Parts: sequence; structure tokens; C-alpha cells
Amino acid sequence: MAFQPTPIDISVIITNAALAKPGNSEPRFLTERRITPTWTVMQVKAKLETMTGIPPGSQRLRVKVPGRPDQWADGDDRLIGDWGLVKGSEIEVNDSRPQTMRANFTDLSSVDKYVLPTETYEARSDSVLAWKKNQKLGRFDPNALSPEETLRHQVEKDQTEIETRDITVAKRAIVLPSSPPHIRRGTIRFVGSVPTIPITGPGRELQRDAELPADLQPIWVGIELDEPMGKNDGSVGGQRYFECLGNRGVFVKPEKVEVGEFPPLGLDDDLDELMEEI
Repeated sequence: MAFQPTPIDISVIITNAALAKPGNSEPRFLTERRITPTWTVMQVKAKLETMTGIPPGSQRLRVKVPGRPDQWADGDDRLIGDWGLVKGSEIEVNDSRPQTMRANFTDLSSVDKYVLPTETYEARSDSVLAWKKNQKLGRFDPNALSPEETLRHQVEKDQTEIETRDITVAKRAIVLPSSPPHIRRGTIRFVGSVPTIPITGPGRELQRDAELPADLQPIWVGIELDEPMGKNDGSVGGQRYFECLGNRGVFVKPEKVEVGEFPPLGLDDDLDELMEEI
């Protein structure tokens, strides 16, 4: 009996055409697997079912070998090696079932989700909330400020920064931090409260429940930038606070503003600063 050498496995890329993103016909990469050339096409399909979720009878395999035209692996009893697999080849798995019969594992809208009731969670002794209570952290700290006190302190800090930094409308300023060649220069167009900017941290519940009184409204500085390096046109949340071109408006906290003699940058200035940076 002649000696039969053991076939050498070939590393092949496995992709799934059914996972291609909308607007992009390219199949999505799944993984890389070693394929034995003496496997039949049906054997390969059976192994690919665990990766793709597509039944073998609904699979169509497109074999892509570098330097050769793409081929369909037709004939379940044929050996997969008949299509000339080499290292770097790709097997694209296509689902022949109608779209309505395919399982959609990425759509979670119809999946029932269990939500732990608030009362049950608060009664647990092994939760993060229980740990915070034991450690007296956050709102459980007896020395912690109330949300109202926290916001009031923030407003006082903002007012102090505005006075100390001499922040007033029409003055020139830069947004901190700034370093060449990325310096955001502009003109101050607005100083005051911006209720349409959501509050983060303590006090956000107060803003959600009702409009905050004036003494609890954080102060913002609206700046019209010389270049389109901003985030808006002077409006936030549908409310306009000053006029400027699109992407030239920005709202920052007073401590991020430095007032001074900052003339608009010209082309020569840009080149000089860029050369200094280099």
C-alpha cells in the first residue's frame, strides 16, 4: 500500500456576506481558520454553521484565491481543495434563505430585558449602592453639599473668574488650553447663563425637574472664533445667544478664557507659528 502523506491544513479567512453593513457590499470579516483540503464542501459547511448560524443546506460558498477569479464551491461531495486554496484565500459564506427567515442577532428591540426594581436594588447588601452607603461616599457623605449648594458655589466661582479675568463682551480672547499651531482665538460675544446646556454632576436632577433660578444658573462665555474650529453658530438647543457663522461659535467656562491683545491670525502669522512649532 502506497504511503499517503497527511494533507497540510491551509489558513483561510472566513467572511459572512449576510453581515455586510448597509451601504457597503463588502462582507464582514469573521475569523481565520485552518481548512483541510481533503474536506468535502459539506464538511466545511457543517463547521461554518457554528460560526455563522447558517444551516449547511442554506450556505453558498464563494472561494476567493489571490490571483484567480472568484469561484462558487458547487457540489457538496467535492473536496474543498479542488478550488486551489492557498494561504490567504477567503471563503465567503452567503445565506440563500429569504431575508425574513434569517435570524437577526444584532436587533435587540424585540428582546425582553429584565429590569431590577429600584426598591429591590436598594434593599440588596451586595450592591455598589450598599457599598457607597457603608463608606459614606457621594450623596451619603454627611458633609457633602446639597445639589443647590453645589450649584450656588459653582455660580460664585464663575462670577469670581469673570471679574478676575476681566471677561466682557467684545473683548478679544483665546480658549484654553491653546498652543501653536492650534490656537483658538476669537471675540467674546456672550456672557451669562445658558439653560439649554445640560448640567452634569450634582444639580442635574434640579435642571430636569424645573427651570433653575438665576442664582443657580452656571455662567458660560460665548466666543465667536476667527476660524471654523467651534461647535455651533451661537445657538444651543434651539436657543440663540449670539450671531456668528456655523462652526465658529463655542461656549466655554470662564476659567477656560484668557482675555488679551490677540489680533486675528493672518496667513503670514500662521506660517510663522507653524515654522516655530517645527
